[in-house]
Amino acid sequence: MHVLMFADQHLESLGGAQVSMRLQKRFLERAGHVVTVVAPRLHRPAPHDPAYLDLPSLALTPDREYALTWPGARTDRFLDAEMGARLPVDVVHVQADFWGAFIGHRYAARHGLPVVHTMHNRVDVGIEATAPFPALVLRVLNAWARRALPRGGATGGSVRGASGGAETRRSARNSDDSGSLLRDRREGPPSVASSDRATVSDRAADGWAFLRQLARLSRAVTAPSSHFARRLETHGVAEKVDVIWNGIDDDVLDAALGTDAPTRRPGRPRFIWIGRMSPEKRLLPFLEAVVASGVDAEVEIVGGGAQLRAARRLVERSSPTATVTFAGRLPYAETLRRLADADAVVQTSIGFETQGMTVFEAASLGTPAVVSDPDIAAELSSGTWTVTDATIPALAEALRRAASDISAGTPVAPDQTIAERFRQSSRTAAMTAVYERAVAAGR
Repeated sequence: MHVLMFADQHLESLGGAQVSMRLQKRFLERAGHVVTVVAPRLHRPAPHDPAYLDLPSLALTPDREYALTWPGARTDRFLDAEMGARLPVDVVHVQADFWGAFIGHRYAARHGLPVVHTMHNRVDVGIEATAPFPALVLRVLNAWARRALPRGGATGGSVRGASGGAETRRSARNSDDSGSLLRDRREGPPSVASSDRATVSDRAADGWAFLRQLARLSRAVTAPSSHFARRLETHGVAEKVDVIWNGIDDDVLDAALGTDAPTRRPGRPRFIWIGRMSPEKRLLPFLEAVVASGVDAEVEIVGGGAQLRAARRLVERSSPTATVTFAGRLPYAETLRRLADADAVVQTSIGFETQGMTVFEAASLGTPAVVSDPDIAAELSSGTWTVTDATIPALAEALRRAASDISAGTPVAPDQTIAERFRQSSRTAAMTAVYERAVAAGR
C-alpha cells in the first residue's frame, strides 16, 4: 500500500505530531508499505529522507523552525508534478489542521482518493492561547476553509460509521467523567445528525465548525485519545471516531525494558518538563509553581521555542530552591533516556493536548507524572499526581506532594499495561486496518 501523508510542518521540526508521524512512517515502511510525506520545506538544516516531498514555503517563526505553504492552484500544480514519479497512491492520510489539511484534501479530491484524517489539534484552545483576537481568527479560518477546501463530501462516501473501531469508541464513552461533560456543554453545541452537519458548518465559525469541514471530506476520522475522540463526536465533527494512540518506538522501548530495573540514583527528586515553549504549554506557570513550591529538587527543561528567553529570565530573577537547567532540544532517544532517569515528568497544558504523548512515553518507561489536565490523567488511569485546578498554587502543591512521595521512596506507579498498548507496531497495525477499511469502501 502507498500511503500519502500530509502535515502542516516538516517532520524534522519540533513537535509531538511530527515525532509521531516519523515513527508511523518508519513502522509502515517496516511492515512493507510505501510512505510519502508532503509538508512545507524546512528553513534550517535537517536530515533528508527520500520519502519527504517538500513544498515551497515561507518561514513562519523567527527561529525558522516552522513554515507555511499557501494552498492554491500553484501548490496543486507543483505537488501533482512532483508526485508523478511516485504514483500510484492508495490512501491519503491527512495529519494536519491548516494549510497541510487543505493541500491534502485538495489532492485527494483531484485524484479520487480516500482520505483518513487524524485530528491532532484542539483548534479552538490552541488559537485562544496563541492569538490576540481568537474569535476573529476562527471566523477567518472557517472562511478560508470554505474557500480552499473542495466542495462536497468524502470521495466514495463516508465510512465514519464503520464497525472497525467499535471497541475503542466504547472505551472512549466508558471513560467519560462528569467534569469533562460539563466542560463540553459550555464549549459548544450538542452532537448533530449528519444530515444537519453541513448547515451547522455553514453557520458556525468556531473551532468545531472548522474541524467539521475537514471531517466531511474524510472516509475515516481518527483521534489519538479517548477524551478527544469523545469531544469530536459530541460536537458533531464525525459520527464515529477511531481511537488510535500515538505510540513509542518499539526498539527504544525494548532496549529500555530489556535492562535490569535500575536502582534510583541517590539525590534530590528529579522532575523533567518536555515540550514546545509556547503559551498553551504553560512553561512559565510551571516555573512559577516551582518557585512557589519551595521544593528542593532538580528540574530539567527539555525543548525550545519562543518563550525560552522569558523562562530563563524568570528563573534568574526568582532564584528558586530547586536547581533548574535548560537542556535545549534533544534527539528522541536521548529524551526518552532522560525520561526514564527522571522521578516524574510534569505535564502542564490544560485542555490543549489531544493526547499528551510525553506522559505516555514516561509511563511506558515506568516514570510517573504530575498531570495538570484531568482528561490526560483519566486516560493514564494511574501513576499520576493530579493538579486540582489551573492555578499556580495548585500546581505548586502537587509538586510538593510528588517530591515528598519520591523522597520517601513511595512514588505513584504507572499502569504496567501501557508499555505494550503504546508500542508503535500495535498502533501501526490498528491504523493499517483503518486504511484498508477506507480503501475498501470505495470499491
